[in-house]
Amino acid sequence: MSFLRPSALYQFLIASPSLRWMPCQSWGFLRWPGLDGFLRLLVLVLLWSTFSEIRHIPSSSMYPTLRVGDRIIVEKATYYIRSPAIHDIVTFRDPTQHTGEEQGVFIKRIVAKAGDLVQVNHGSLYVNGIAQKEDFISGCPTYKSNLICVPHGHVYVLGDNRNNSYDSHVWGPLPMRNILGRYVMCCYRPSNN
Repeated sequence: MSFLRPSALYQFLIASPSLRWMPCQSWGFLRWPGLDGFLRLLVLVLLWSTFSEIRHIPSSSMYPTLRVGDRIIVEKATYYIRSPAIHDIVTFRDPTQHTGEEQGVFIKRIVAKAGDLVQVNHGSLYVNGIAQKEDFISGCPTYKSNLICVPHGHVYVLGDNRNNSYDSHVWGPLPMRNILGRYVMCCYRPSNN
């Protein structure tokens, strides 16, 4: 009656003492986490909420990089350690609103830092007299701007959709104290865009 005995494969895979150390052999690894697990989760949530946030893109001013309806992750700790760099995408408070009013939050790309000379002319952005190669914009700007020297403590920001963006070409250089955070990644993009 050899057909009633367990097969050799069963003996090797299930009953072998050398495989009993595997965590999936016992269901103990699925236990409910203890107090230390909850404390770790609490610390993680506090750090996440302190140093990052999720934002919604309401307009097409950063198209094609960001689309209407995208959800993005913005981290807020980097600029405590270093200064903003050119091509960083940043979120900031509207510099044209006064402190008593409700503040709007914008997202734009830094194209120039303090001490740079900036001008938009002939469909190109010129920084310190050099035309910038920008393969991330939706189209060449159709407007012209005067030559502007970015003052100390300011940056010059423009949207990637240059012809449909409320940015530094309208209201001038952005004070760095208005910067809230740096774009990290898009975490959700609606399928209909």
